[in-house]
This record gives sequence, structure tokens and C-alpha cells, in this order.
Amino acid sequence: MDSFLNIFTNIPWWAWIIVVIALIAIRDIFFQRSHTITHNFPVVGHLRYWLESIGPELRQYLVANNREELPFNRIERGWIYASAKKENNYEGFGTDRDIYAHQHIFIKNQMMAFQVTESHPNYTDKTFLPCAKIIGGYNKRTKPYRPSSIINVSAMSFGSLSAAAVTALNQGVGMAGAYHNTGEGGLSPYHKKGGDVVFHIGTGYFGVRNKEGGFSMDKLKILVDENPCIKAIEIKLSQGAKPGKGGVLPGAKITKEIAEIRGVEIGKDVLSPASHTAFTNVSELLTLIEAIAKETGLPVGIKGAIGKLDQWEELADLMVKNGKGPDFITVDGGEGGTGAAPPSFADHVSLPWVYGFSSLYKVFQKRKLTDRIVFIGSGKLGFPAKAAMAFAMGVDVINVAREALMSIGCIQAQICHTNKCPAGIATQSKWLQGGIDVPLKSVRLAQYFKTFRKEFLEITHAAGYEHPAQFTMEDVQVNLTDTELSRDLKAAYGYQKAKVPFTTMQDLYDCVYLGGKPAQE
Repeated sequence: MDSFLNIFTNIPWWAWIIVVIALIAIRDIFFQRSHTITHNFPVVGHLRYWLESIGPELRQYLVANNREELPFNRIERGWIYASAKKENNYEGFGTDRDIYAHQHIFIKNQMMAFQVTESHPNYTDKTFLPCAKIIGGYNKRTKPYRPSSIINVSAMSFGSLSAAAVTALNQGVGMAGAYHNTGEGGLSPYHKKGGDVVFHIGTGYFGVRNKEGGFSMDKLKILVDENPCIKAIEIKLSQGAKPGKGGVLPGAKITKEIAEIRGVEIGKDVLSPASHTAFTNVSELLTLIEAIAKETGLPVGIKGAIGKLDQWEELADLMVKNGKGPDFITVDGGEGGTGAAPPSFADHVSLPWVYGFSSLYKVFQKRKLTDRIVFIGSGKLGFPAKAAMAFAMGVDVINVAREALMSIGCIQAQICHTNKCPAGIATQSKWLQGGIDVPLKSVRLAQYFKTFRKEFLEITHAAGYEHPAQFTMEDVQVNLTDTELSRDLKAAYGYQKAKVPFTTMQDLYDCVYLGGKPAQE
């Protein structure tokens, strides 16, 4: 026996490598037929699959230039990371962006910028930038809500995001004076860490779901009564990632905690239908909105990715007829977001944000309804210049999802749907979540929001305005084609934004901090 062992221990290490390679080659040639490459090219064929698996990382860090990647390029990610860490986010030696490229944004500066005097609220707080409108003000809801920040966290559920990530986001919005949309996964304990909350109702009615899987008004009333952090209700009609498509939450992913929050059974697959069961037409949707507002006292809005306009026109006509309607409309971009989706949906179903929003806004402007609605934009708008364009087009508030995740550590690995997020954000793995320093990341989310607001205000002042609500379509130009290189937004999209009832930033400050009466009420 000893002599037998001696034979093996005396074999040099390189011989063992040859043996392993030979065994792999034998397996590739004789025992597997599912991969042609490794069968025809044993051993070395495995390199192809390995290189393919790390291809995104190679392109992200070694191959792609600073402005090349999608959905967010290196310069955009770097600006968010630096802003969140309160580092220098400036660039030297001029822009490296092709300023003649299609859809490039130009904001027209005023010859003499708006001057912030010592008595102005922004003199001491350069990040003070609340919404100019009040959500629920026109419809006189019992508990109207003015967002204290024009940038907020978009709908992302606990379950798709980790507990640590949701906690960091909520604590961060609390520090920044912003709100946090729960996503359709229900209100978790991690959404109650100090930030205002917009409760999101999807087709699965998670958190406000009856035994049959339908909507329960009683559960919603209890939820709102027990959680004063909830400031508004949002009904999701569709989302940018996969509008008009339902989803399945596999039973294997449903832990005891998730089951309790969502109101579902442990270990059993849960279906999110493509459409709602609480209403089947536009008239019934309006009835539900008014019923929820009456029972809870809260503003109620709707969220959708925009495609066909016929039902939106029907909604607007009914609002004219009966004087009621949603208090806010969140417009999602069809380019997709944090939600996992088939490429056929993310690439082709519904309109990109600029086309979708401009089409929808005109529907409500034509009927003189824009003063009733707070318009919320969601679709890669988490950069000051893009936000300026959005406000010029009629937006009152923006929501950010992926940008917010980057501020707490997302590296754009694009494997959110695999439960293997290396940053611990889009995963339920306890090990991966452990890498998130919640107190640190919450500060970074807050700092990103504050930096964003500060730079957005600086752009606003450069354009000669006090508040972004004052932007008009003629203040921003975009590149179109080589034959007609640049036009302002009014000419490009065929409308002029309605005037927003903004008076002064001092009035907003008094309303937010001193309990003053809003000027538009």
C-alpha cells in the first residue's frame, strides 16, 4: 500500500495537469454532445464560453470608451459615483461628448443669470428644491402632499431588491427630504426607516391582497392608518421594462418574510397578471381612484409606459366631464429599467420617454387639464441636463431607479434577474447583501440627490430662472438630423408647456418649513 501511495506522491505536479486536461478532453469528445464547440475543440473550446461569460466586464472596463456603453456609460456612472461620495465630479479640458450627435441636449443660458441674494432660501441651502405643485391640491384631497424634493426614488420592490438595499434607499431619502416608491411588492419594514413613501399597487395587489388574489380596500385602509409615512398611492397600469406583460414570482423565492409582506403563500408560485382585476375600463379606473382617495384621504395617481393614446384620451375626456381624476401621472420610459424583461419588450414595446411623455402631455394640455395633474417623469432622467429637458417639456417631479442604485454601489453588472448581484442590491443572498454598509450607502444616496439638486439649480439660474418649473420648451434645443441639425423642444415636439403656478422660492420655503398656505390653492 505504501509503495502504491509513493507512486502517486512522486508524480510531478505538471503530470497531474496533463492528466486533468486529458480527462476533460475525453469527456468533451466522447461523453457530451450538447456543446458543438467543446466537442470539436476539446479543452480549448471551454475558453470561448469563459470569455463570453466575462465579456460584459471586459467591455465595461477595458474596451468601451467613456461615452459608448448603454444603458449608462462610464462618464454617467462616474458622475453619480463621485456625486454620491461628495468627490470632485468635474471634467477638465472640455467635453469629450459628440455635441453634434442625435438627441444631444443644449440648454440656453441667459445673458445675465438669476442672482441668489443673501435673503434667498438657496443662499444658505443650495440643495433646497421642492416640487412647485401640490399632489392632490386641485382635487382637494384630505391629505395633499408636496414633495420636498424634485428627485425621488422610483418603484422598486423588496424581493427584487435586497433588504439592505431598500433600507439604504429609505434612510437616504429621509436624509434628502425625498420620497421612496415601494414598487408593487408591498410595504416592507425596510421601507419604514425615515423616508416618505409612495405606496405602489400593481396587478398582484401585494400587501393589499385578499384571499382570492384581488384588491382589498379594507387592507389598504389599515395599511395607510398604521403607516403615516405613506403620503400617496400609485396604481401601476404598466412599466417601462415590460408594459402589458405579467410576471411570475417563483415559489422558491418566497421566504416567510416576503410571503407576509406580499400576502401570499410560502413556497407557492404567485402570478402577477398582465392587467388589473379591480377595474376593466377607464371609467372603472376613475371610480377606483376616487374610492381610494375618499377612504384614505391620500392623493392617488397612475403610472404607465406610453403607447396608444386612445384610452388616455378617454381618461382626459372623463376628467373634463366629471371634474375628477388622478392627482398625478407617472410616465415611464419604454427603454426598460430595473425590472427584468424579455429583450423583445425592453427593446420594442412602448415609446421611449421623450416620445411617450410629449405625446401624453399634449392629450391633457389640449383639454386644459395640466394644472390638475402633477407629472412625474421616470426614464434615465437622473442627470441635471436631462432633468432640465424634462421640466421644459412639462414634468414637475422626476423618479430615478438605476441612478439611485448606482449611488449605493450598483456597478451595472446587468445580472439583476439572476439573484447573483455582486453589489448585494438585486439579490436575496445574505452573503452578498452583507457587503452593503447601510449607514454609509444611505448617506451616499442622500448626497447624490443633494448634488443633483444643487447642479440642477445652477443650470436653472444660468438659464435666468429661479425654479425649474419656469423652463419652457424654447429654453432647450436638441439635435435632430443632419439636414436640420437643431431645433428647440417646442418645434421638435409641437407644443408649448403650460405655465406652472410658481411664485417664488421663498413661498415654497414657507410652505415646506413654515406651514404657509400654498400660492396655487
